[in-house]
Amino acid sequence: MPRSTGNVASRERHRRVLKQAKGFRGARSKRFRSARETLLRSMAYATRDRKTRKREFRRLWNVRINAAAREFGLSYSKFIGGLNKAGIDVNRKILADLAVSDPSSFSKLVELARAEI
Repeated sequence: MPRSTGNVASRERHRRVLKQAKGFRGARSKRFRSARETLLRSMAYATRDRKTRKREFRRLWNVRINAAAREFGLSYSKFIGGLNKAGIDVNRKILADLAVSDPSSFSKLVELARAEI
């Protein structure tokens, strides 16, 4: 039986890793070992930061809603509580967008929330 080697498989593996490492600086994009180490670390960061991005956006939306609600004399928690009591189900992303782009409709929501407090 002829001897089998892993040349094709390893070359394909190296090619795939180096293709993903395109854009890395220096040896990290040229040499397989350092490219693989950097790639594994970057994938770990990417996984972690996809979770973090969701958290950061929610914090941003809350800050924007709070700032807009305080212009009308309500705190964030009272505004959200009033909306919940009024049965208005609008998510924070949309509320923050309304606060920035359409203050007149946001003021109507504030009045509805104020009536329920």
